[in-house]
Amino acid sequence: MARRLMLALPVLLFLLLVGQCHGGKIGVCYGRNADDLPAPDKVAQLIQQQSIKYVRIYDTNIDVIKAFANTGVELMVGVPNSDLLAFAQYQSNVDTWLKNSILPYYPDTMITYITVGAEVTESPANVSALVVPAMRNVHTALKKAGLHKKITISSTHSLGILSRSFPPSAGAFNSSYAYFLKPMLQFLVENQAPFMVDLYPYYAYQNSRSNVSLNYALFSPESQDVIDPNTGLVYTNMFDAQVDSIFFALMALNFKTLKIMITESGWPNKGAVKETGATPDNAQTYNTNLIRHVVNDSGTPAKPGEEIDVYIFSLFNENRKPGIESERNWGLFFPDKSSIYSLDWTGRGNVDVMTGANITSANGTWCIASTNASETDLQNALNWACGPGNVDCSAIQPSQPCYQPDTLTSHASYAFNSYYQQNGANVVACDFGGAGIRTTKDPSKSPILFYCYDNHDAMHGFMITSICIYSGCGLCL
Repeated sequence: MARRLMLALPVLLFLLLVGQCHGGKIGVCYGRNADDLPAPDKVAQLIQQQSIKYVRIYDTNIDVIKAFANTGVELMVGVPNSDLLAFAQYQSNVDTWLKNSILPYYPDTMITYITVGAEVTESPANVSALVVPAMRNVHTALKKAGLHKKITISSTHSLGILSRSFPPSAGAFNSSYAYFLKPMLQFLVENQAPFMVDLYPYYAYQNSRSNVSLNYALFSPESQDVIDPNTGLVYTNMFDAQVDSIFFALMALNFKTLKIMITESGWPNKGAVKETGATPDNAQTYNTNLIRHVVNDSGTPAKPGEEIDVYIFSLFNENRKPGIESERNWGLFFPDKSSIYSLDWTGRGNVDVMTGANITSANGTWCIASTNASETDLQNALNWACGPGNVDCSAIQPSQPCYQPDTLTSHASYAFNSYYQQNGANVVACDFGGAGIRTTKDPSKSPILFYCYDNHDAMHGFMITSICIYSGCGLCL
């Protein structure tokens, strides 16, 4: 009996479960270190369309804050590290900032969190000592305005604030940060604010592949369990281990009641040659599994069933960020607001391993292989797209989900459309020396002839409806 083709799921838009009363919250980080992003009002529209309810920004840009007025989106705004000195020195500086940057737009814009400083222990300038005085001044300013119980103050940290994170039960803060850390933790307890931390299992994998498997970093059920020798707790993924290392570090300082909030986590969709783990498929897998973990209230081995709020990094790729290639490629959406890869944000479906560029269209057009192109031209264009063109073609390799149908035309169409959508869906991006052609006909609605292998390896042909002739991706069931 021939197994039927499993059609690729439509891109499931980044959303929260509407009407859900319980479960951790999923938000998104809206970084803007790029020169090709949509205007803030367009971004706010995108976020509303996706039913995203929680957004983090890294400053108090007035245009951004205004764009989220009357959207129902809860906004986390930030005081950059560069402003900490002014905020810590004089209360009047903070009062003026609140008067100009927050009060004119609140409550139309639902500002619920203010982060004072970001990963200060990673900052080249030694600004750690300024964090708590600045936080106190912000609290005083909010109290004067009657908002200190409506807007929560905290500060974000990297995992580098720990001196030890493995095993999780041995998690401990770096003693050199004690001078500001303990007063800050006390401030958080007094004001019922969470301890905010940015966690990236990707870096644990990338920097220590001999000790951290890709499956363990991606929440894969095929990963090998890791047992904490001190507690006997079993860890099936790196994210839980990192969260619990923070929990045990807090417990060691007698702050075990502090709620932990993850203000950044994600996976890069592209990286340098040596960053083999930075692919759309891995980013898709990690983020989908992370969201499933959060919305299902899975908790961690040390705190099972504990709700935890997570902000996914990031809404867009940021092409002006310095550093290695992956630093600029953590986005969920292209600048044209099309999805970079397919996602199931309900937390209850399966990951559909397919490059999002092949199932979305930036402007109602797709790029496919021309029937008039020679095999030589198609092969040369395919080689270029998968090489210098930086298209991730791993999915069309043998034994991979998008290998079938195994034809040059199908594989070339997959690569052409990936490149086309990733580069703004403009005419030039579908040229490929004449081997590519644009179409306005939605491939997902085109009847094609496809071949699937049954359990006895006999080949059967039948008419189906699929995008696979164009995307080069079909899964036989």
